[in-house]
Amino acid sequence: MSCLIPAVPMRAAAGASHPLPVKLTHLRRLTDDTGIIEHGIGKIPRRKEGYSTDDNARALWACVEWGKIARRGRDAEAAEQLARLSDTYLAFLAWVQKEDGHFHNNVAYNRRWEEEEPSDDCLGRTLWSTATAALWDPDGDRSRIAQHLCRTGFRAADRLRHPRGIAFALSAASLLVREAEANPRLESSFRDWVLRNLPAAAGRLGKALLLWYRHHSGPGWRWFEEIMTYSNGVFPWALFQWHRTFPSREAEQIARESLDFLIDKMTSPEGFIRPVGNRGWCTRKKNSQWDQQPVEVLKLAMACEQGLASTGDAVYRAVLEKCRAWFHGDNDLRVPMADPSDGSCCDGLTEGGPNRNRGAESTLAYLLTEAIFHKTREGKHHERDDETC
Repeated sequence: MSCLIPAVPMRAAAGASHPLPVKLTHLRRLTDDTGIIEHGIGKIPRRKEGYSTDDNARALWACVEWGKIARRGRDAEAAEQLARLSDTYLAFLAWVQKEDGHFHNNVAYNRRWEEEEPSDDCLGRTLWSTATAALWDPDGDRSRIAQHLCRTGFRAADRLRHPRGIAFALSAASLLVREAEANPRLESSFRDWVLRNLPAAAGRLGKALLLWYRHHSGPGWRWFEEIMTYSNGVFPWALFQWHRTFPSREAEQIARESLDFLIDKMTSPEGFIRPVGNRGWCTRKKNSQWDQQPVEVLKLAMACEQGLASTGDAVYRAVLEKCRAWFHGDNDLRVPMADPSDGSCCDGLTEGGPNRNRGAESTLAYLLTEAIFHKTREGKHHERDDETC
């Protein structure tokens, strides 16, 4: 059975306006004047569950990626909407950052911070988000705020112990070093700090991630842990990021080995994407089919984007296209997970059908996968243009 995937608009002619190829309706619906609400009841925000810094960081990154696309497409209305949304998410992150650099993660709807232990995942994810925002804002003010948040956040990076937080922080450091010197939006003090401190930080984080791989991998198991659980694609993604900034044969080899292994585990016998289910995960002996989470598809798309950028291997482009197709129905039940009419996405896929709730994580997974797909597609067109010049 074939699935209907929304057509990709043609590139706009020079000087013409190119409307954003996704809708931001549900993103705006979930966002109030505090931040993005974590969960939904169907498409209605579930205020009882409050906010998470994880989702506000993801939302800021989504604004960065789609903001770039909107400006390239000369969609001024969408660019302005994304700028206003990013203000809300930046304000949230500035509010929850602590003196030591960590970010408090869970906040009730009444704006009270809930009791918790500091989260490595939250810190790493927010370092990545603020790093992308620091490099983006064409007007400067948002970039300066993001620079401050990111630099302060790296105070806590030496205390990262869990691999996903390490992977996000490694990617943030690698991106900043790769782009800082030539970026006019950065304050000179921030640029100097990046070039002076982050190469060593990236080295420590990268070596730590390699150690996780060496310790756990073996014949038939090319992975960083004994069990393949959640956010799996961040590991090869981060190593490709590191390799692109600080070329390392070992980092590239392990990135490719682990990504190829992940693709194998996340591909059904029929050839479509099948995320590792969180009802049992994936071990050397079994691979859970249900419940499938949209965020796993996003993480695979992220890894494939970096794998393509690092190696040029067209296989990764093909898998990225399959990741996008998963949201539009090319999955186990042949049902669309995303609703292109408002930009929302179901929270998971079970054997009984989609989870009809459409919270922040799943919606942002869809929007970011679409952004990565469109960015990569634009890059392919630019390559063709270069070849004909």
